[in-house]
Amino acid sequence: MTRSPSPWLMLVIGMLGQLAGTLVVSTPPFLIPHLHLREDVSLVSAGALAAAPTVGTMLSLVAWGAVVDRFGERLAMAAGLALVTIGAAGAFTSDSLGVLGAWFFLCGVGAASTNAASGRLVVGWFPARRRGFAMGIRQTALPLGVGAAALLVPNVVDAAGLRPAILTVAVVAAVATLVSLAIVDPPRPERPAPTPGTRRDNPYRGHGTLARIHLASALLVIPQYAIWTFLLLWLIDAHHWSTTAASALVAVTHLLSAAGRIGVGWWSDRLGSRLRPMRWVAIAAAAIMLGLGLLQGSMIGIALAVAATVVTVADNGLAFTAVAERAGPFWSGRAFGFQNTGQYLTAAAVPPLVGAVVTSAGYGWAFGGVAIAAALAVFVIPDDADPLQ
Repeated sequence: MTRSPSPWLMLVIGMLGQLAGTLVVSTPPFLIPHLHLREDVSLVSAGALAAAPTVGTMLSLVAWGAVVDRFGERLAMAAGLALVTIGAAGAFTSDSLGVLGAWFFLCGVGAASTNAASGRLVVGWFPARRRGFAMGIRQTALPLGVGAAALLVPNVVDAAGLRPAILTVAVVAAVATLVSLAIVDPPRPERPAPTPGTRRDNPYRGHGTLARIHLASALLVIPQYAIWTFLLLWLIDAHHWSTTAASALVAVTHLLSAAGRIGVGWWSDRLGSRLRPMRWVAIAAAAIMLGLGLLQGSMIGIALAVAATVVTVADNGLAFTAVAERAGPFWSGRAFGFQNTGQYLTAAAVPPLVGAVVTSAGYGWAFGGVAIAAALAVFVIPDDADPLQ
């Protein structure tokens, strides 16, 4: 009899893969201050570069979900991280903005594999009573990856230039690719006969719970990506902070975001609900972004920006877990793909559009305007339809 691996070890390996992928695809947004302030690249063009990996991820999420459903988590994550490594190596050799964007697009395609694969590791190896907490820990890989990029990329660019910064993230991706080979796919139940009432049935048929979770998550991505993409630039450009100080604060905010994700995951386990906490997070996000828009020129605005970075990402683990629990073991990979496709489709539009608003109307209108999306999400989030399973 084969001994089962530690669920916590599988969680750590999945987190490392997602952190590495996030580090690489988060690199372009942290190139914006250098490109805009030193190389006179427009915010729209720099925002388009920042969106390139997001577009790649968006276009491949459902396909990677199908790979996970069919071939398992280990193969999907290892293959995806190998693509991330190849894309980062190509970006290292690039000498134009367009080519750089194309390689980061490929990085986004590969990084998409880590979303479904690492999520399925949590759902497969942890019982429902601990799943929200475990998924919250797993979801810290995203803010930790962004925080690492915030601390690493702009400072290495300032000290040594673009290529050394890109080479550094490429090495991290290569290491994560090798580590992912240690993944053990979780056991799955026998496939039931395709009769009504089984989870092999398409979970999207008959009710709109999953679709509403997808839509609400996409709306909540708008304030999340607005603050993620432009916080560093805002501190440097509007508040005249140094790159070192600004990047340090951004990194700290993402550490706080990681703690917030764990906290709301634990809270959801205690409540026996993913969607009630998600609604409260949406309400808080709307209020904080509106306050940031009104007070962005003050020190209170900086405090609100820190709070916004924490709150606007807190819903991701809740929604991801809710999707998995309602989709079941034979649809969760594809459901993760649909969930993240909606999020990344929205996220891809945020940097250039918010950049255009900043250019024409200023940071206050940009930050305050995205509060509308969070407010709409409050009404889209469905009520709990099923017990945790």
